[in-house]
Amino acid sequence: MLRAICYTHSHHIQERYGKMKKKITALMLALAMIFALAACGGSAAPAQENPAQENAAQEMRTVTDTWGREVEIPYGVERIVCLGSGAPRMAAYLDVVGMMVGVEDHDKDSYTVLRDYNPVYRDEIKDLPAVGAGGGSGANNAYAEELITLAPDVILASFSAEAADELYGQTGIPVVCVRYLSRGFVDESFYGAMRVFAEVVGAQERCEAVLTFIDECKQELKSRTADIPDSGKQTVYTGAVTFSGRHGFGGTYAHFGPFIGVNALNVADEAEDQNYYEVDLEKVIEWDPDVIFLDPGNMDLVNDEYNTNPGFFDSLRAVREGRVYTMPSFNNCGTNISYALMDAYYAGVVLYPERFADVTMPELGGRILAFMLGKDTFAEMEEGGLYYGTLTIGE
Repeated sequence: MLRAICYTHSHHIQERYGKMKKKITALMLALAMIFALAACGGSAAPAQENPAQENAAQEMRTVTDTWGREVEIPYGVERIVCLGSGAPRMAAYLDVVGMMVGVEDHDKDSYTVLRDYNPVYRDEIKDLPAVGAGGGSGANNAYAEELITLAPDVILASFSAEAADELYGQTGIPVVCVRYLSRGFVDESFYGAMRVFAEVVGAQERCEAVLTFIDECKQELKSRTADIPDSGKQTVYTGAVTFSGRHGFGGTYAHFGPFIGVNALNVADEAEDQNYYEVDLEKVIEWDPDVIFLDPGNMDLVNDEYNTNPGFFDSLRAVREGRVYTMPSFNNCGTNISYALMDAYYAGVVLYPERFADVTMPELGGRILAFMLGKDTFAEMEEGGLYYGTLTIGE
C-alpha cells in the first residue's frame, strides 16, 4: 500500500512537472517571438489600456488665448481667478462666479453699479481673498504671493501678453488672456474672449446662449431702423463720456456703439480715425446737433463748465429746446455689455419714438439684465445714478 501511495505521489509530481515544463516552453517561445518581431521592426500586440494611465495622459490640454498664446492648462478646471478689465464680468455672464477663489480690490472693497455684475455678485465675492488691485490698464497688478497660496487651476486675465507672461513667471500658474476691446457696438473681440473663457471653464453652451442673445438684440435694433433714410434722421452728439477717466462736455466718441446699433447720425463720426477723443467746443457749435446725450455720472463736470461758460451751452439748439438726455456710461474696466445694449435701445426711443413706441426702459432693461446676469438690477442702476431721462444743464 505504501508502494502504491509512493507511486501515486511520484506520478503526480511527474505530471505537474510535465505541465510546468510545457508552460515554461510556451513562455520561452512567446518571448522568442517578441524578440524576433522587435528585431524585424515589428511590434507585439498592444497591451490592454489602463484607465488610470489614460486619465493621466488627459490631465493637461492646450488653449489659445486672445493674444494667440498657447497655454497648457489642467483638463478639468475647478478653481479660477479673474484679473483685469472685463474678466470678472465674463465670469458673471457665463455664470461661473462660484469657481472664483479670489477677487480684485475694486470689487472687494466697494459696491458699485458702474460694473453691471457687481450689484449681483457683491455679497458672493466680497469675502474672497484679494488677488490684485484691479483696473483696465492691461498691466500686471496681481498679488503673486496670494495667488501662489490660493493655487487656482487657471488665471484668466485681461492683461497684455507681456504682463501675462510676467505673472506666469512669478507664480507658475497658467495665465490665459481674455482681453477684449471697448470699441464699436459689442466688438468681435468680445465674442472671441468669451469663447476662450468658456473653453477654459467648460461653459460653452452658456457662452453661445449669451452671444446669441446679443446678436438677437443687435438684429432687432437694426431691423427697426435700417430703412430710415439719413434725410429723415436727427443729428446726435454724445458728451461727458468716460474713457481713461471722466470727461466733461467735450469728451466724445466717434463710432459710438449705441448710435451704431440704431444707425444714428453721430456728428463726431467726422473724425473717422478716432474712437474716443476730446473735441474742440467750437466744433460742437459748428455741428449744432439736434439731440445731445450726456453721461449722468459726469454732470458735475458739465455743470462746472456751464457755470464758467454759459454762453457756449446756450448757443446750442438742443440745449435751448430741451433735447438733452442721459446716456449712462457702459464702460468701467471694460464694456458692460448689458448697459451698452440698453443704451442703444434708449437712443432708439429718443431718436425714433414711433419705431420704439413699445419699448419701456425698466421692462427692457430688466429683461436684458436678467438674461445676462441672472437678476434684474435696473432699480439699483437708477438709484446709483445710471438712469434714463432728460437733463437740464446747469442744475
